Amino acid sequence: MSRRLVGSCREEPIQTGCTGIHSSGEGSLYNMFGNDWDEVLQQETQADYFNNIRYALAAEYKTQTVYPPKEDLFSALKLTPYHKVKAVIIGQDPYHGAGQAHGLSFSVRPGVRVPPSLKNIYKELQDDLGVPVPKHGSLIHWAEQGVLLLNAVLTVREGQPNSHQGLGWQTFTDAVIRELNERTEPMVYMLWGSHAQKKGAFINRDKHLVLESTHPSPLAAHRGFLGSRPFSKANDFLVSQGIKPIDWTIPEN
Repeated sequence: MSRRLVGSCREEPIQTGCTGIHSSGEGSLYNMFGNDWDEVLQQETQADYFNNIRYALAAEYKTQTVYPPKEDLFSALKLTPYHKVKAVIIGQDPYHGAGQAHGLSFSVRPGVRVPPSLKNIYKELQDDLGVPVPKHGSLIHWAEQGVLLLNAVLTVREGQPNSHQGLGWQTFTDAVIRELNERTEPMVYMLWGSHAQKKGAFINRDKHLVLESTHPSPLAAHRGFLGSRPFSKANDFLVSQGIKPIDWTIPEN
């Protein structure tokens, strides 16, 4: 996306009430996520680049169909507080089809057809841990246990993958990874594909476990993702650090 989009529609930044990016009142910026991420990311949400994102998104949501819906923009950070993160799974940008994206990387709401990449994630999950393949694509159960499902870019135009690559989101999500890296407790990073692996530059591999493979998309999954056993490796590491393992089994309801 062209950078000139950032300067458009300057009279009114995006408004999403208590569920997303706020437009008025300094206090609203301090309760954007509703948990400890507000304090951790305070410097980012007050930065000029973040304000530019707000204005750019205001124009985009007015003139384009943008996913996820405003109320789901920060679902990953809201569902998984900073102090509870055990693992991070980084996606590229949201699904760009109607009704798919809801703010969590690779996840879709129940009732939405499971996308191909997630089907391969489920296949690897079954092969790795022997758990049944879920009938839906919601990964909220993971998020609530401490799996941060973060896309590198948090928004996208309908039918236009990578359309918000130039909006500034990478600066924000880089900051998220840097802040996690500074936390005392070790965690697991699952970096699937080249876009996710760029975030590896901000991770101390002496403290954290970094699991890298190809992307789980049908084009790449057979070149390294399938058979990589990331879920058992993650739990083995967590247990070795005295941290409760993740229940990767997806409940049916």
